[in-house]
Amino acid sequence: MTDAFNPGPEPGLPQDGSQPAIRILAQYVRDLSFENPRAPEALRAGAQPPAIELGVQLNAQGREGGVFEVEMKLTAAARREAEAVFQIELVYAGLFQVVGVEQEDLEQVLMIECPRYLFPFARRLIADLSAEGGFPPLMLEPMDFAAIYLARKAQAENPQIGNA
Repeated sequence: MTDAFNPGPEPGLPQDGSQPAIRILAQYVRDLSFENPRAPEALRAGAQPPAIELGVQLNAQGREGGVFEVEMKLTAAARREAEAVFQIELVYAGLFQVVGVEQEDLEQVLMIECPRYLFPFARRLIADLSAEGGFPPLMLEPMDFAAIYLARKAQAENPQIGNA
């Protein structure tokens, strides 16, 4: 009997690549902006709630060592009577190791599954920023990244869809 510690294979990742797995190596804020151009007037109690326009952009690229960087850019623009109330822009990213995924499926993993891991953290940052700006927390609804991916793919294949 020996007292040597052998941790064995890393938990969560198959060593033979037979089963698909995603490992989150890091998550981070790449860019962050909050603008409150009409403060303090925009913060008055009793004003009508602003209209919120949301946007999401996704990007993925390969890095050295079989690692992928996935970026999620979230924008939220609040307007009241055509005047800007606040603007939030967040680029939240993560480094992912993806194993056991066929090359033809890799794009879907990077553009659907990886953003699902990032979204809850980005959502919390947006809520905290809006609250720190003096507004009620902006709680983003869960996003269907599969639908976003399919819509962007259809638009890329048929550019007329986005211009209709």
